[in-house]
Amino acid sequence: MKEIMQYINRDSFLHRMNPLSKIAAVTGIITLGVFTTNPEVLAFMVLGIFLASLVAGLQQELLKQLKLLVFLSVTLVLLTVFTLKSGETVGYLIPAGILTAGGLVPVTTGALDFGTVLSLRFFAMLFAFQLLVVTTKPSDLMKALMAIHIPVDYVLMFVIALRFIPSLQIEGQRIHEAQLARGYNPGKGLRGKIMSVKPILVPLVANSLGRTQVLGLTMDMRGYRSRQSVEKNKLSWNKTDVAALGGVVVMGLGVVLGGFM
Repeated sequence: MKEIMQYINRDSFLHRMNPLSKIAAVTGIITLGVFTTNPEVLAFMVLGIFLASLVAGLQQELLKQLKLLVFLSVTLVLLTVFTLKSGETVGYLIPAGILTAGGLVPVTTGALDFGTVLSLRFFAMLFAFQLLVVTTKPSDLMKALMAIHIPVDYVLMFVIALRFIPSLQIEGQRIHEAQLARGYNPGKGLRGKIMSVKPILVPLVANSLGRTQVLGLTMDMRGYRSRQSVEKNKLSWNKTDVAALGGVVVMGLGVVLGGFM
């Protein structure tokens, strides 16, 4: 099973970019995604990120998250349909004639637009952050975060948390396979999937807590708490970094001049 949120060692233009420029670009994309409510701008951002991953040969890493994002998008659209009633009514979630003569839960244009905007925001943010993680070495990411004067304790926590994601994924899969080998059968359908979570989640959390204790003891033995300074190597810049930052700045100016619409 291939790990998610794990650095992939390749020679692409994204890998050659300065980690600082990638962090700045991702921060700009997240900021633009939060402030703009124009679905066309958000769709353009998602398309641009996917094209960048396609050129770098990393599109499969983004497509692996598509199922989760589609589920999240459908949930957000349904949530806005239930809670937002602005705009024209284009139909009913429960059609007329099933429970009532007039239909129940009206679907409005305002709810659909807002749900689409929220979905595209999550697409852009998650895609951008995933490209940052899979194309940046943890050591380079650490140097970049420290170069912008983030305390080393917070940097270390962030990098360790990123490293725990693929570790938990692999361990969860092993626990699931062990349960199946012991004959555990929670059943099929939605109820079966829900029932299968408990025998995986409990040992996974217990093992994770044990790993954090070992990690803390290891850091103490290596004298981490008494360390006063950390070596900071210079990070090189290239034309791709300037182009990426310039693209984000141009998009930001377009959103600002458009009145965040």
